[in-house]
Amino acid sequence: MTEQAYEAVEIARTSGEIKKGTNETTKSIERDEAALVVVADDVSPDEITLHLEPLCDEQGIPCVTVDSKVELGAAAGLPVASAAVAITEEGDAADKIKALAT
Repeated sequence: MTEQAYEAVEIARTSGEIKKGTNETTKSIERDEAALVVVADDVSPDEITLHLEPLCDEQGIPCVTVDSKVELGAAAGLPVASAAVAITEEGDAADKIKALAT
């Protein structure tokens, strides 16, 4: 499931649209723009991303946790780590997002 989440982010980055970082991800959830939210599990302190999963539950947006913020950043096309990514336009990743959402 983790690898599918990284792949979905990579595909959406090139063919759709993503929001990178905790602040942009939070905004996209609150605006109900996110199709999928991916959160890194190795963020310290935990409080940085702790609000994202309950917020996704409240909005009915699927949320997936992955192991590495470094790998998540790389999947998002960043040279640095990323604590969270929101896929706002699915692009060619629609099937992967659908599979992750179930």
